[in-house]
Amino acid sequence: MAVLTELSLRLPNSPGALADVCRILASERVTIVALGLEPGGRLRVVVDNHIRAEGALREQHHAVTRRDVLVMTAGHGPDGLATPLGLLAAAGVNVEYAYAGSGEGQMLALVLGVDDPVRAAMAAGV
Repeated sequence: MAVLTELSLRLPNSPGALADVCRILASERVTIVALGLEPGGRLRVVVDNHIRAEGALREQHHAVTRRDVLVMTAGHGPDGLATPLGLLAAAGVNVEYAYAGSGEGQMLALVLGVDDPVRAAMAAGV
């Protein structure tokens, strides 16, 4: 993987809020690659079709913002994260935030919010 678009929106702190978003995406046949939900209700989600997802969420009155992020796969072994993150650190790339989702096979899809995703992708070799 490489540079993908992340969608971000605020959810109310109420039962079913996250399930509703997942239902909206499922009804549009949008697959979630990774998601992260913060205690304040900020949902960050990377999907396989961000255009369709954004439209469906906006149609349901969600305020959605977009941001390019670095998405890379990492193994589940002891150095699965240390090696690629070490490459980013050596290139002077600061990771502002990170979350993960299911990847291909036994791989982890790691989403990294960085100031320059293209430069980060080049540094990490993705």
